[in-house]
Amino acid sequence: MNQVITKDMTFNQLLQMHPDAAKILANFNLGCVGCLGAPTETLAQGARAHGLDIEDLLAALNEGSQ
Repeated sequence: MNQVITKDMTFNQLLQMHPDAAKILANFNLGCVGCLGAPTETLAQGARAHGLDIEDLLAALNEGSQ
């Protein structure tokens, strides 16, 4: 995948671009695949809601998407 994952992407956008990201999200205890907020919630909003550091999440997602 060539596109950089950003904090402003929704979970659905991420998962459409990179379906394997679900495994990385699960490592952060984010069950976004079935979440009702996934179509509209950004990665930043989800990280904040779950007490996660968005930079750590983005680093893992971008590393895993290469």
